[in-house]
Amino acid sequence: MDMPRSEFLQQVVNRGYLHQCTDLEALDALAEAKPIAAYIGFDATADSLHVGSLVSIMLLRRLQQTGHKPIVLMGGGTTKIGDPSFRDESRRLLSDAEIARNIAGIRRVFGQFLTFGDGPTDALMVNNADWLDGLDYIPFLRDYGSHFSVNRMLSFESVKLRLEREQSLSFLEFNYMILQAYDFLELGRRHDCVLQMGGSDQWGNIVNGVELGRRIDNRTLFGLTTPLITTASGAKMGKTAAGAVWLNADRLSPYDYWQFWRNTDDTDVGRFLRLFTDLPLGEVERLEGLQGAEINAAKIALANKATTLAHGAEAAEAAAETARRTFAEGGVGAELPTVEIARNELESGIPAFDLLRRSGLAASNGEARRLIRGGGARINDAVIPDEAATVSLADVTPEGIIKLSAGKKRHALVRPV
Repeated sequence: MDMPRSEFLQQVVNRGYLHQCTDLEALDALAEAKPIAAYIGFDATADSLHVGSLVSIMLLRRLQQTGHKPIVLMGGGTTKIGDPSFRDESRRLLSDAEIARNIAGIRRVFGQFLTFGDGPTDALMVNNADWLDGLDYIPFLRDYGSHFSVNRMLSFESVKLRLEREQSLSFLEFNYMILQAYDFLELGRRHDCVLQMGGSDQWGNIVNGVELGRRIDNRTLFGLTTPLITTASGAKMGKTAAGAVWLNADRLSPYDYWQFWRNTDDTDVGRFLRLFTDLPLGEVERLEGLQGAEINAAKIALANKATTLAHGAEAAEAAAETARRTFAEGGVGAELPTVEIARNELESGIPAFDLLRRSGLAASNGEARRLIRGGGARINDAVIPDEAATVSLADVTPEGIIKLSAGKKRHALVRPV
């Protein structure tokens, strides 16, 4: 089709969010005619979301920015089962207390990106445990089970991959896609929600919900998915050697978050500016057109804007200033990640590789040893000479800290206590 007429779908297309849609023309006409409600579901498998969820979060933000109502569906019910989509094994089953704690942590993320309230386009957060926990099994099967074809469910790519690898798919997990479809029906009934969005791995589940709404309530529902976002290296977005890039500051410091974006590959800068910042498209085109060393200005803009969205302008400015002092002046910024170590430990000396691991600059002692062998590890800007090196109170600077570095861009502070 030609360029969509609705502002929302124009943003979706122009900024690179669109992968598939069940009926793009009809959805475009509806979104142009009136405000619509749309949702994305998030299971509470951890107490923070990570950058891998950021495309979905930003898509809800685009929805609200263009005059529509975003619904954040927390999977308090479905988390008890676990989505099997494109997974090699079952998720660990969580207790009700763990799920509640995780939802409380995730809730903080959305307050940074969406405006919540009671207005027609204010964001709404709901929990599918409100309707799933009270379902009676036999009546549910009788009323809804007949609308799902096992043959078709087995044909979904996410299920086929699991079975082709001869990895067990439990009946518990197999129910997940039925419950997700039922979520869409419930949100249609409760909040006049007409659109479910999600990652490309959710296409089969979303289509199930669209069809269930039509069969049960004669509702016209829509589904839209985003592409899988990978980096220039082919790695899945949000995964780094040091682990997941969390969105909550208590899981990953704003400085490390800023650095994640600052270290974006040159070829990814324009795409990420479109997806993960609010910069106008004209400014994005200008920044991605920079050549040579000037592309660093685009990376800094990406880091500043993305960090401002997640952690606020003050945290972004502090991270940028810390980076400037650390790299341009060779100094130490107060925002660098800091680990406290007991003075008595440092008196006797700690293996440098162990301290690199404990500070988060290496994922394991083995990785830290390899970093030292390769000449990429430093203490107070001096290369660590060998794997047997130790760190002690003698290394504490006049500022009362020890600066650790992994490569040129990753740093941490050790503070004796």
